[in-house]
Amino acid sequence: MGKNEKEIILNNIFNRKSVRTYTDDEINKEDLLLILKAGMSAPSTCNFQPWQFIVIQNNETVKDMGNIHKYAKMFKNAKAGIIVVGDMEKTLKNSKDYWIEDCSAATENMLLCIEALGLGAVWTGIYPVEERVNKLKEYFNLPENIVPFALIALGYPKGPQKVKNKWDETKIHWEKW
Repeated sequence: MGKNEKEIILNNIFNRKSVRTYTDDEINKEDLLLILKAGMSAPSTCNFQPWQFIVIQNNETVKDMGNIHKYAKMFKNAKAGIIVVGDMEKTLKNSKDYWIEDCSAATENMLLCIEALGLGAVWTGIYPVEERVNKLKEYFNLPENIVPFALIALGYPKGPQKVKNKWDETKIHWEKW
């Protein structure tokens, strides 16, 4: 990997941000498929890949997400959404909670892909808040083994977006606490 490629990758990571306002431009299917491919490229416990994805593009359904989740008002102007769900039949039987880490990795991969494509997104948490989980399970009539994990609003950013500097050297401990 050349220096230029490394810089592109690191800039993408360091410039990822939560975007809550979007233009009216539609997102094409090829970009959505690329985002999903990035999500499915994430590591997972024992390669179980417990994730599945619900892609929503219908305007009414996208807007409904803003009503279902009180912190997802950005869905009122989003052009699409992706719901990351975990399949409880694809987990370690004695350590079921690893699906949370697996779905987190898939979600982050998608957010980085969204940034690389020049799109904007925000991750709103679903799991473990039972009210949110139950509302989405009911809305989409999900099977019992499927648990909604994250709700991602996406679209083309409306105006320039500010990146937060999250670097904090005081959170680093070398060799010991």
